[in-house]
Amino acid sequence: MKFLRRFPILQLLAAITVLATAPLFAARLDVLEVRSTKLKNNPVGDPSTRRVAVLVPDGSKNDAPLPLVIYLPGWGGSSEDVIAQGGGWLARTVDKMADAGLALRVAVVDGRSHFGGSQYLNSGATGEYADYVADEIAPAVEARYALAKEAAFPRIIAGHSSGGYGALMLAISRHAQFAAVVALSPDSDFEVTHKPIVSQPSVRAITPAEIERVMTSGAKARLPGDGLAHMVMGLCANYAPVAGKPGRFEWLYDERGKFQQQAWQRWLDVDPLHVVRKRADAFAPTQRVYLDGAEHDEFGANIGARKIWEVLRDRKSAVTFYESPGHHNDRLAERLVRGLGWVLGK
Repeated sequence: MKFLRRFPILQLLAAITVLATAPLFAARLDVLEVRSTKLKNNPVGDPSTRRVAVLVPDGSKNDAPLPLVIYLPGWGGSSEDVIAQGGGWLARTVDKMADAGLALRVAVVDGRSHFGGSQYLNSGATGEYADYVADEIAPAVEARYALAKEAAFPRIIAGHSSGGYGALMLAISRHAQFAAVVALSPDSDFEVTHKPIVSQPSVRAITPAEIERVMTSGAKARLPGDGLAHMVMGLCANYAPVAGKPGRFEWLYDERGKFQQQAWQRWLDVDPLHVVRKRADAFAPTQRVYLDGAEHDEFGANIGARKIWEVLRDRKSAVTFYESPGHHNDRLAERLVRGLGWVLGK
């Protein structure tokens, strides 16, 4: 009774309610360190040893065969954010999937570069990030945890925003490795999503001389203080590296501030929408493709995702598109659960 006097009855009932509604599962967070040979001696001096966050269902043993989701965060995000948050919303995703009878593991990648993000591409200006994900992260995780090799979709590549872009491009280039892709608000249809960004005054103000100083300074390069210009410089490094010249890339404007269409074409060549339109074999008939875009996406990523779906729905690949409520970064856990559930047939 003394306890009840110190703990009013309403507070006690509230505490009981919280305990009763707590999730039945609590994902475990494991941290793996991967020493990369693909990123070693990269042109901008970024670390080649990085950590992978692995989220494991409650009570799951390492030798239990489960599907693996390799998750690619958006621009500037990484496994380090997930580690710092103790699993964060991705842990809740694993909980919800397990609660629905779909136990799986999620491995979160660190794909950051000196410029902010790598788009998970191989680039002579930043590093071999696509190979890092596919040839080093996946084997490292699967060396520790058993993969459900007999499952219809043993390995799924997923991501949001820049990570959704990377997931699509990896699924296109690695049919046999990634049986399915879940792309949430992926960068695509660059004429809609990227052209307005690269046309901003702060971007146009960057001169070729400034770009030259950045390219010749490598890891010591001082990048623009303006976040938008900084990001566009990084995207140029990812999309338009100069062949045979490590660390160098094409800028979008000349010394007179004139837009360089040939440099922009390099961006369009790696636009998932353009790739899918050009290549009838972009996805294998056996792959499942889940596309998602927020109804009020600030960047118009839902537009490109819908257009990719419109192309693919007339082909043999299993594909769907979902326009979620909210904005670009909203409801990610709910959206990822929905996408994984569709891929796995729930």
